[in-house]
This record gives sequence, C-alpha cells and structure tokens, in this order.
Amino acid sequence: MDAQRTLRRQISCVGIGLHSGNKVNLTLKPAVADFGIRFRRTDLGNHEVPATVNNLAGIQLATGLAINEVSVETVEHLLAALVSVGIDNVIVELNSPEVPIMDGSAAPFIYLIHEAGVKTLQRPRKYLKIVRPIALSRGDKRIALYPSDHFKVTYSISYDHPLLRHQSRTLRITEDSFVEELAPARTFTFLKDVEMLRQNGLALGGSLDNAIVLGETGVLNNALRFEDEFVRHKILDAIGDLALVGYPVIGHLVAHRAGHALHTEFAAKILEETHAWRLVEATTDAVPVPLPGHLKTAPRLAN
Repeated sequence: MDAQRTLRRQISCVGIGLHSGNKVNLTLKPAVADFGIRFRRTDLGNHEVPATVNNLAGIQLATGLAINEVSVETVEHLLAALVSVGIDNVIVELNSPEVPIMDGSAAPFIYLIHEAGVKTLQRPRKYLKIVRPIALSRGDKRIALYPSDHFKVTYSISYDHPLLRHQSRTLRITEDSFVEELAPARTFTFLKDVEMLRQNGLALGGSLDNAIVLGETGVLNNALRFEDEFVRHKILDAIGDLALVGYPVIGHLVAHRAGHALHTEFAAKILEETHAWRLVEATTDAVPVPLPGHLKTAPRLAN
C-alpha cells in the first residue's frame, strides 16, 4: 500500500510576508489521515482554510485562499514543498494572512519538513491519473495535462529582457528531483516593476535576500543558484498551484508563459473534467529522501 503521510512532530519558524512586510510565525503540525492540508489562522480564532480550488481567492502575483473573511496568501511555495515530499495531511498555523517568503524558494520548507520527520499513516493515498488530455489557453499563455505513467512537467517562459528571452525545462517530479533541482529556485522580479508594486502596497517585504531582482543589464543579486533558475521556479510555482486539486497528479504538465492565474484556473478545470482522469491507489511505498547538503541552511526557528 502506498500510504498517506503526515509529519512526525510539529515544527515552527519565523519569517516575513513578501507583500505585507510583516513578521509571521508559522507552525506545521501533524494531522490525521484524509485531513488534507489546511491553513489555520491563530490570530482569527483558529479558523481554517483548506488548500483546495474551492477556496481560491486573490490571485495577484501569488496564490491566495479564503473562506469568508479568513484568508491566507502566498501559499504556493509551501504547498509545492509539502506535496513533493509526500505530505498529504498537515495543519499550517499562521498568525498573519501571509505564508512567510523565507528566501524566496521552497528550500527552507523542505528543511522544516525533514527536521519534523515524516510519519506514515494507515490509509492508502489516492492519485489523480490523467487518462485524456486537458488543455486551457488565454492568449499566448497555455497549459495542458497529458497521460503519463508519472508526474512530469515541461515549462517554457519568455520575457522582453535580455536574460529571459526564452527558458525551458522538462523534469520528472520525484521527491529527489524536487529537493535537489527545484526547491532552491527563488522567485524573481524586475527592478522596473518593484517601485510600481510598492506603490500598490505589494512586495513591501521583498529584498535581495528573498527574490532575484533583474535590472536592465543583469541580476542584482550576487549569483544565480542555477543558470535557468527562473524557469525552475515557475515549475515550482506550478506544482504548488496544482496541489489545490487535492490529490497528487500522475500526468505530463506542459505550460508556456502560464503563471498563477492560469495555473489555478487550470486546477479548477481539471476537477471539472471528470472524464479525463480517474483516482487510483499506487502499489509501492514512497521513501523519504535524505536532505541534500546544499539545503541544510536552516530557516529561523521559532522559540
């Protein structure tokens, strides 16, 4: 039986919200089988927001969820980390509307998960296996899922910038490949857009410590972690957004110039196209991978 998993113990950290700039306390707690991933706002009476497409809200440069007046934003990096290392059930406690941005990647969340440990639950995991193609396009932005024997992503991006005319990458997504090849890839922005964002009350917590900033002639940060770090981060975002379907996906995701709005619209479309997939139970157990050396820089843990 390929069993569901949760954390072995709770673990906490402190960071700042990318857009609010406010200090955030985050705690990951174990949860029972079939609980799913739920965000709990401790500053709002412990109200919970399950990480599902039904609760999508406020897609603006990041993915947000809400139920009534209870919201949580910038969830995609944490969701990508959780689902890629096989955490099916967890409570994510926050004392603020935003998941902390940490260093702009998913690597600090991978560190927290491995520090907490993984616990196997006595309930089978279900996968959403694609059996017919599903596609969605908006202008020159495209995204699709095709049948495959495993989860694979092909992503391409292009911008009017000398460093980002075109980047593309195809990667089979496993725990190992995510941790080593995607988790360290940071979010990015353009210097020309930073002032506009801040005038609109966004990116108030952004800095060279938690985002790649592209000027007219190059990267303002010291160095990139990968030559194609930009498209790797887009794959990371897509994995986090696709987590909102509620099941690990078995299929080949192909996207061009997509982004959060199209990712999340597509996640909702997947669930509507019930003829294009079926739920299956895998027959082999997944094994947690060891934490690679380049991800052992710890986030700031809460006291």
